[in-house]
Amino acid sequence: MTNSQALIKTLDFQLDIQSDNKSLLYDATLEARQVYNETIRLAKEGVDWGAIPDRVADDADLVKNTTQRVVAKALGSMENYYEYDDFGLPSHAKDGTYPLRANYEEGYNLSLTDDGDVAFRISAKPYNHVKGVLEGSDAHFDILKSALESDEWKIGTAEALFHDENAKLHVNVTNTEQTVRDKHNSRTVIGVDVNEDNVALTALSEGGVEDTLVIDFPEIKFERHRYFTMRKRVQNAGKKSIHDTLEGREERFVGDRLHKVSRHIVEWSQQFEKPCIVFEDLKEMRDSIDYGTRMNRRLHHLPFRALQFYTSYKASFEGIPTSWIDPAYTSQRCPMCGHTERANRHKKRFKCKGCGHQDHSDRGASVNIAVKGVKKLDWNVPALNSLPQVRKVRRQASGAVDAPTVTHPTARGYQADGRVGVSD
Repeated sequence: MTNSQALIKTLDFQLDIQSDNKSLLYDATLEARQVYNETIRLAKEGVDWGAIPDRVADDADLVKNTTQRVVAKALGSMENYYEYDDFGLPSHAKDGTYPLRANYEEGYNLSLTDDGDVAFRISAKPYNHVKGVLEGSDAHFDILKSALESDEWKIGTAEALFHDENAKLHVNVTNTEQTVRDKHNSRTVIGVDVNEDNVALTALSEGGVEDTLVIDFPEIKFERHRYFTMRKRVQNAGKKSIHDTLEGREERFVGDRLHKVSRHIVEWSQQFEKPCIVFEDLKEMRDSIDYGTRMNRRLHHLPFRALQFYTSYKASFEGIPTSWIDPAYTSQRCPMCGHTERANRHKKRFKCKGCGHQDHSDRGASVNIAVKGVKKLDWNVPALNSLPQVRKVRRQASGAVDAPTVTHPTARGYQADGRVGVSD
């Protein structure tokens, strides 16, 4: 088992195509699908895998190294099929698009513009390029611009794809100077439960719960609703430019707060021995949300994934690994006796219908996330006979401060609200 792994990130961008040939990129992703299908078909027929790349490339209307990358991914799917007991045989008859894989400076290129943007050029077809600029989050751009300017970073394979008719580019970057500790070499699991107005943390080791903390950030919920109301008014008045300005301000405000909260999560985690930060995998959460128009708007736009990503990449720079668990029943399960029932939870109060245990519901969820993280690492789950009192911290109404305002050394920029125990 290795003690560390390279610091690798996949950065997600939208493509603002400025060369009037978006259809060219779309056609290339359709061609990539044909390459994938043909590779799978030949592999099923028993053709030697070493001969497949050249055989497929001869008939493909793609740049040769791009074809080879698509073929390699298809063969990887076949390899997984054989490795995992013949489960899930890949199909060679699918329709639609397939990600266009390319090597940096061969199938695609990136460069910084004088305006501070990142321009792209993708070789969609031989001697035919798609050009434009990337759009995306500040966090992703910070890493990509560092990769373009620093020898410590290596830009690797990228995938151009279409999602909901929007052209996107996923770029892999590797930091050659930094490593992340193997998560299986951890001694403490940090369960992180992200909510609409707070994040709950639990540090769990083989000896039991080391500490817990609930960080409130109600200003994000308040400001997002305030900006939504203002944008709705100017939209009804037909003032699109003001609408776009307000949208940008909201994104910057929320992004700034999430960066601060994620930094505090990492700082709090660093006090424990060899921590591994564990999140709920919420990729499919938005698809299952349907609570009416108003509630859907609130929940579909919650920055759950953004806070998880910011925390993950900040943790990576400190050598701290991250892991993801199935979120099923983490908010309904009693961390003391294991009894699971929807009625256990009412808003922020948790009261187990089985054993009577009472807790702050979000803190209880973070304990369950940590327990699932321990199981995923194949540790023995420690007996949870008692839990520490809930400590809650909150950002000051006057804004961030530079010095600690509570005795806890990692709660920088927060003040205690004076409450412990179960919260309503």
